[in-house]
Amino acid sequence: MTVTSPDFSIGIEEEYLLVDTATCALVEAPKALMESCAAELGGQVTPEFLQCQIEVGTRVCRTVPEAREDLRRLRATVAKQAAAHGLAPIAVSCHPIADWQEQHHTDKQRYNDLERALAGVARRMLICGMHVHVGIPDPDQRIDLMAQMSYFLPHLLAMSASSPFWKGVNTGLASYRLTVFDNLPRTGLPPRFESWSDYERSVGALVRLGLIEDATKIWWDLRPSARFPTLETRICDVSPRLEHALSIAALTQCIARMLWRLAGKNQRWRVYERFLVGENRWRAQRYGVTEGLIDFGRKELVPFPDLLDELIALVEPDAAALGCWAEVQAARDVIADGTSADRQRRVHAAALAEGKTADQAMAAVVRALIEEYNADL
Repeated sequence: MTVTSPDFSIGIEEEYLLVDTATCALVEAPKALMESCAAELGGQVTPEFLQCQIEVGTRVCRTVPEAREDLRRLRATVAKQAAAHGLAPIAVSCHPIADWQEQHHTDKQRYNDLERALAGVARRMLICGMHVHVGIPDPDQRIDLMAQMSYFLPHLLAMSASSPFWKGVNTGLASYRLTVFDNLPRTGLPPRFESWSDYERSVGALVRLGLIEDATKIWWDLRPSARFPTLETRICDVSPRLEHALSIAALTQCIARMLWRLAGKNQRWRVYERFLVGENRWRAQRYGVTEGLIDFGRKELVPFPDLLDELIALVEPDAAALGCWAEVQAARDVIADGTSADRQRRVHAAALAEGKTADQAMAAVVRALIEEYNADL
């Protein structure tokens, strides 16, 4: 019997923050800005929960190189329209200075309902992320791959880390965003299900009780999309550099295909307890790529550069088949130059060393983030 391969199509969603180019302060999106973006991009741009945020989503793309062109166009259009208002987008998961208590949520039924349901937990959501969809039409296959793919979520988080500062404070974490997001219900590593029907029964229990209206209110790090026939990774911080975002997306796509390929050889990736994978999740959240993760098979801590080399070798056949070998190999640039969290701290430390005030040093971080956003456009 011939086994039909999933298409492994890819789609990328990113959330940006809008800042004033003169003051570097966070600002709400003017109505005219959203209208001008929508006029150029249609449904590929939408408001987000907070008025200072804007979200974009690529079309369904066959390859990562195709996604590059669409995501570049989306980023460039938002930057162009924002500039007309004296603003700039930054692709970062937390604004280094802003206070969540000073922000307002978008007046939209979905967001009004969310604010009522989650109260103060929702109001703290001054965070942005990147979501990567990988096309896997068969629902039972999505559930099977979700269990195996969870092992690699800390690897993806570590490379994406871009939120070291919160309200003007160096948190010591590479991804502070996750500490904020984890306050929401139905977040974190996904539970393990035996089948699609098992998943539907669990979600249906909450829907029937009226606790959620549908699966869009489930925000696990990895989930079957409620709208598309995809597996959707949600663990990643948003990346200031376009090419870093594409490398992470390429690895996500290739990991999914690698796990599918193993099944064709009657093999599978071992599914470890959430408790153990959660420890790696914490290490990625705390250290990014600087301290390494646990290799549970070898029962030892392994430096992240070694883990990345192993992962790249593991998915090489898949990257070749999917046409994203260059982007997968380019993931090593994150190790060479550091994550966004590392780079932000370097900019901050350099500004303080030059005698800048604390506020000026934070502003320097924001300006560096604006430059990184625009560098690849």
